[in-house]
Amino acid sequence: MKPTRFLSLFAVLLLQASFCHAAIDDALLKPLAGDDFEARIDAVGKIAALANQDAERVLKAFIKETLYSTPEGKVLIVEDGKAFDPATDKTGPAPDGIDGITMNNRLRGTVEGALSGFRLFSPVRATRMAAALELQANPAAALPALIAKALQGEADPQIRAVLNMVVATANLQSPDPALRKAAVIGLADSTNASLRPALKQMVNKNPDGSYSEPDEGVRIAAVSTLQKIEGRMARTEFVGNLFYGISLGSVLLLAALGLAISFGLMGIINMAHGELLMIGAYTAYVCQMLFRKFIPDMLDGYLIVAIPAGFLVSAAVGILLERTVIRWLYGRPLETLLATWGISLILMQTVRTFFGAQNVEVSNPSWMSGGITVLGSLVLSWNRIFIIVFALLVVAGVWLLLNKTRLGLFMRAVTQNRRMADCVGVSTGRIDMLAFGLGSGIAGLGGVALSQIGNVGPDLGQSYIVDSFMVVVLGGVGQLAGTMIAALGLGEMNKFLEPVAGAVLAKIAILVFIIIFIQKRPQGLFAMRGRSAE
Repeated sequence: MKPTRFLSLFAVLLLQASFCHAAIDDALLKPLAGDDFEARIDAVGKIAALANQDAERVLKAFIKETLYSTPEGKVLIVEDGKAFDPATDKTGPAPDGIDGITMNNRLRGTVEGALSGFRLFSPVRATRMAAALELQANPAAALPALIAKALQGEADPQIRAVLNMVVATANLQSPDPALRKAAVIGLADSTNASLRPALKQMVNKNPDGSYSEPDEGVRIAAVSTLQKIEGRMARTEFVGNLFYGISLGSVLLLAALGLAISFGLMGIINMAHGELLMIGAYTAYVCQMLFRKFIPDMLDGYLIVAIPAGFLVSAAVGILLERTVIRWLYGRPLETLLATWGISLILMQTVRTFFGAQNVEVSNPSWMSGGITVLGSLVLSWNRIFIIVFALLVVAGVWLLLNKTRLGLFMRAVTQNRRMADCVGVSTGRIDMLAFGLGSGIAGLGGVALSQIGNVGPDLGQSYIVDSFMVVVLGGVGQLAGTMIAALGLGEMNKFLEPVAGAVLAKIAILVFIIIFIQKRPQGLFAMRGRSAE
């Protein structure tokens, strides 16, 4: 063994030995048995700052109510008739006359905070970060001496930043104005919204005209810090609404894209389109169940199979509906609406028969769990990021299909002038079938995406059918670009209006906006070109 490696190993073992067998000074333990409440809290902080095994054992015994004191004030841990003396690291029989040391809620909170703080010394970074964030959420339980010791040995800049915030938050209640002012200034970069009440209390006047914070310098610093925190919160809220608006718009886009194709090409008012979404979602559920039963080790891969399966199953159902019912109703919009509404009821009841009326859960793959934290506190979840990217890929795929393939050429020809396309040899009936199948398959993809952000049930499609028609009408019938812009626009409007007006009034406001818009521009954002627009 090399000398340097030997010395390193020796140092580690020596450090571990000192951690395991460091006795606690009896002067630190004695206040725990006294009647001075503040002295007991101070003693807990000093014991926790030792950050050794005996200190942790004493505090755990305090929580478990196995901490006793002798008539002479000596503190012992008594378990199973044996008394352990943390001041000497010796165990012996429990002496006579010992009395249990009790605690109140505040002292219990301090001890629990100290035990959480011990995790700040873990060799695992994730454990230390979790402990730091836990203390940040409950700074009243933070012990300055323990955190100061943790800061001395902490090299990770992110954990150090969190711990510094914890210290500053705890110092807001310090009797020293200089410490309070330094704490207020240090919290200017915080993203913790729970600090606002404490800072507002500092600058508010009492009923007698005095300030809660007597020091003017601290009040000035509190006003500045409060403005910075509120400005940062406003930016975080704006970015959050922007992200979730894009996420909702992506869901609406996936739900409306297939409807835009079938409605734009054939003029079919398909009230069963929402049930095609539902079929795609249940296909994802079936794929998950099959993977869980037959290849559980590859469960995270079920979504890769569910995406094409959702498309194919929904497309097959759509083609079946078009060949058996819808093909006989072209040019008869009222009959088509009633027929497809009846079909939607049949599909919902069929699903209830096979899967039950209760919602089923489709779990996210592990690689879609969690999210990205931005701006300090805003979490962008991976499943919603996946839906946004997935929606863009589906739009790109549909655009390529419509503009770069023979099928897309025929579909555009039928859309622009059905009779002329029929005259030059295009099989319009076959194109209708494939177009309806394509729209239904895209709805299935939307259902697979929806299964990743919520439960799946027989009524899933009913929540999106009206919004899908609004997106298609607003964007322009049969217009891919218009559908995309309308879906994202309505998603953003909904998310920015909800905090102001509430969910119901936001929906009403959007509906009124669409009605007024269609009155001024009946063709939608993008007008249809060709003979079918006449």
